[in-house]
Amino acid sequence: MTQVRLLDSIFTRLVAWSIAVCIVVVLVLGALVGAKFEQLSTATQEAAVNADVTTLAEAYREDGVTGLARRINERLAFSAPAGTAPYYLLVDNDGAIITGNLRGWPEGFDVGTEPRSIALPDGTRVYARAMMLAEGKLFVSRESSLDEMILNEIGFAFVAGGLFVVFAVGVAGRLTTVRLSRRVGRVIQAFQNPDEKRLEQLAKDRDAEDEIGELTRQTSETLNRLNHLVDSQRETTDLIAHEMRTPLMHLDSRILKSLKTAPDDATAQGLSEARSDIRGVITMLESLLDISHSEAHRGDPRGLHPVDLSDLLEHVAEIYEGSAEETGHHFEWEIAPGVTFLGEEMQLTRLVTNLLDNAFKYVPKGGTVILTLAEGPLITVSDSGPGIPYEDRDAIFDRFRRAKGNDGSSGGSGLGLALARAIARRHGLDIRLKPTMRGATFEVGREKAKAEESA
Repeated sequence: MTQVRLLDSIFTRLVAWSIAVCIVVVLVLGALVGAKFEQLSTATQEAAVNADVTTLAEAYREDGVTGLARRINERLAFSAPAGTAPYYLLVDNDGAIITGNLRGWPEGFDVGTEPRSIALPDGTRVYARAMMLAEGKLFVSRESSLDEMILNEIGFAFVAGGLFVVFAVGVAGRLTTVRLSRRVGRVIQAFQNPDEKRLEQLAKDRDAEDEIGELTRQTSETLNRLNHLVDSQRETTDLIAHEMRTPLMHLDSRILKSLKTAPDDATAQGLSEARSDIRGVITMLESLLDISHSEAHRGDPRGLHPVDLSDLLEHVAEIYEGSAEETGHHFEWEIAPGVTFLGEEMQLTRLVTNLLDNAFKYVPKGGTVILTLAEGPLITVSDSGPGIPYEDRDAIFDRFRRAKGNDGSSGGSGLGLALARAIARRHGLDIRLKPTMRGATFEVGREKAKAEESA
């Protein structure tokens, strides 16, 4: 049975796309939240530094440098939360330090009206602003590492949350994929083996309210109708065969009675030819019915049972060995032991005998016919006859296609190989004409797709 690999399943692809979308959404949201937090953090830091500068400037206007230094020392006396420590530096016009918790003026930092982010000599990142005083310069800054830590925590939270979402979607998708694949698998199995039990199970799908449930129910009803049509077609063809065969056999019996009245030679010859034609029509009719029956049941396991091909071909070979001695042919066979196959014994027998009859028909007296059976199974019938003309090779298995014999005439009804192919396909096998330098070689084995799957 052909099965879709899990990696090739449409449900697996949907889950993969869902996971990819989740990852993209988490990344985009993380980037947006991070950018927004960074923007708010910058605005907050700038506002805090500007407020600090404004307050200190007011203290300077009221009490001068002495009051400003006192206010700075008061602020440094308070313990600030980690990552938000303030940094001050008050210097006179000569650059001498009046007060503050920095050892020197940050290199390259000039007086400005807007705070900006800089790195202090020890590597600490701060938002800073400097202002010019009549008696010196004031440097004000606040550490920004807390906001960076918070931003990192937010990033970590999004990564962890994203991984959890991806894992949850993956697990839920996996469970859903397995469940849906099983349901679709039942539909596929019903198409491959439409037996009544499997179709009854489809009709009782517990999840029949969704789309797949509707597909399952419709599949069950459709295959049931097809089975009924096939059964009706088989009954009709069997009835036609019976209705046509019976009068033909009665006609043959009347001709046989006429022959027993000892007519003249010309009449007897005509009646014998008529009997031969009638039997040919009966044989052709039976072959056509067998072909239709086999094609109608192609892929249907009903009626198939384990068959010991080795034993079956041994019996066929023993029968043809005696016939070959009478016709002056050499017949050889090589049968691998213990080869079994699921099929109909009578049909498989007819498949092999049709190939052998075809070989003995076209191989001249003294020629060789070989029958082999190998594991697989692989049945081969080869001969040393004239072979199949190149222009007939593509159509040799068509109905009413006759290959020319040694004398240039066409024998038979042209249904032997067509029936052999129909029987082979009914059993999931393929019959092939193998290219050879001499004679003809027919191989019967598993269809290529099924052989590759078994391998």
